[in-house]
Amino acid sequence: MDKRFAVILAAGKGTRMKSKLYKVLHPVCGKPMVEHVADEALKLSLAKLVTIVGHGAEDVKEQLGDRSEYALQEEQLGTAHAVKQAKSFLAQEKGTTIVICGDTPLLTAETMEAMLSEHQKHQAKVTILTARAEDPTGYGRIIRDETGAVVKIVEHKDANDAERQVNEINTGTYCFSNEDLFRVIEQVSNENAQGEYYLPDVIEILKNEGQTVAAYQTPQFEETLGVNDRIALSQAEQFMKRRINHQHMKNGVTLIDPENTYISPDAVIGEDTMIYPGTVIKGNVKIGADAIIGPNTEIVDSIIGDRTVIKQSVVCDSEVGVDVTIGPFAHIRPLSKIGDEVKIGNFVEIKKTVFGDRSKVSHLSYIGDAEVGTDVNLGCGSITVNYDGKNKFLTKIEDGAFIGCNSNLVAPVTVGKGAYVAAGSTVTEDVPQDALSIARARQVNKEDYVKNIHKK
Repeated sequence: MDKRFAVILAAGKGTRMKSKLYKVLHPVCGKPMVEHVADEALKLSLAKLVTIVGHGAEDVKEQLGDRSEYALQEEQLGTAHAVKQAKSFLAQEKGTTIVICGDTPLLTAETMEAMLSEHQKHQAKVTILTARAEDPTGYGRIIRDETGAVVKIVEHKDANDAERQVNEINTGTYCFSNEDLFRVIEQVSNENAQGEYYLPDVIEILKNEGQTVAAYQTPQFEETLGVNDRIALSQAEQFMKRRINHQHMKNGVTLIDPENTYISPDAVIGEDTMIYPGTVIKGNVKIGADAIIGPNTEIVDSIIGDRTVIKQSVVCDSEVGVDVTIGPFAHIRPLSKIGDEVKIGNFVEIKKTVFGDRSKVSHLSYIGDAEVGTDVNLGCGSITVNYDGKNKFLTKIEDGAFIGCNSNLVAPVTVGKGAYVAAGSTVTEDVPQDALSIARARQVNKEDYVKNIHKK
C-alpha cells in the first residue's frame, strides 16, 4: 500500500461564528471540531499528518499536541495557498495525500477509506469526495459525462440552468497523488474575484493535462457538513449526538430518551447499562455493564463499575467501583476513588478521597482529603475539616469505624480501626483503635429557666 498523508486545513478564524474562540476549536459533543477530524484521519494509518494553522495557532497546537505536525499560514489567501504551506513536510514524499477541512467534524474514517480505495482503484491523480444534496444551492456541482467520469466542478454562481439541476456536490475533501499535488499547486493562479488561490484549480489543471480525475460519492450527506456559523454548529451537534447514541444502542446500551442524552464520542459503555434522560457524559468515560445512570446526571472523565447506580448526581475525574449507589444529589469531585458496594447518599460531597469497600455516607456530609477504610459508617452531617485557610490536611478513618451524626473531624487526625465517635463531637486528636471518642460539652439542664424568664 502507498504511504498515506493528510493535511487538515485549520487556519481560518471563522468570523461568522462571532466568537473569541477560533472556529475549529468549537466543540461538537464536547470535542473540538479539529480534534474530531484529526482522530478520524489518524485511523487511516498515516505516515504524516500536517495541520495548517493560522488564527489561534497555539491553541490548535495545544489541543492536538504531538498527534500532528504544523505549518503556519500567516495570511489566509485560499485553500491552495493553505495546502502549499505543507510543502516542506510533504513535497518530497511519494504516496497519497488526503486534504480535509478542519470544520467538517462529522466526516468518518470509513468514508475517507472508501474514497482512498476509489482513488487507488482508478489510479487517479485526484479523487473528489462528493455527496447528493436535497438543496444543492451554494455548492459546487460535479459534472460527469455519459460514462460517469468527472468532467469538471462548476461553482454555483458559474453554473448554467442545466448544471444547477445537478444535486451531486463537491464536499471540499480530496485525495491527491502527493507528487502531482505539489507539482501542480505552483501553477495555481489567484486571478479571480476574491484574489485567492483555490484548491479546485489543481483539479482543473490535472484534468487539462489528461490525468485521471475520479469521485467517490458518500451516501451520507450529513457527514460532509461544514460548520461556518452557530446554526451549522447546532446541526453538527445533533447529527453527532444521534450517531453516537445509535452506536451505543446497537452495542446493547439502553437509552430511555436518546434525544435528551448527551454522550462523549470517547465514552465506552458496557452492555445492559441503562441511561435515563438528562444525562451528560463528557470526555474519557468508561461505564461498566448493568449500570443505571441518571436521570439528570453528569459524568466527566471517570470510570464507573458494573451494576453501579448514579441518580441526579455529578461525578468528575474519579473512579467508582462495582455495586455502588450514588445520589440523589451527590457530588463526587476530582481525584476520588470509591470502592465496591459503597453507598453515597443525598447531598453528600466527596473530594480527593479514597473511600473503602462497603463503607457508607448516607446524607448531608462533606468528606474531603480523606482516606476512609472498609465497612465505615459516617452518620448524617459528618464533616472532615480539611482546610485551615492556607493548607489542606488529611483525615484517616480506619476499617470498621463508626462516626456519629454531626461530627467534625479536624484534620490532620486519625480515627482508629473499629473506633466510635459520639454524635455531635468535634474531634481534634487521634482516636485509638476500638475507643469511643466524646468531644462535646457536657449537657446542662436549667429547670424552670423559661418560666423565670417570662416572670421578668
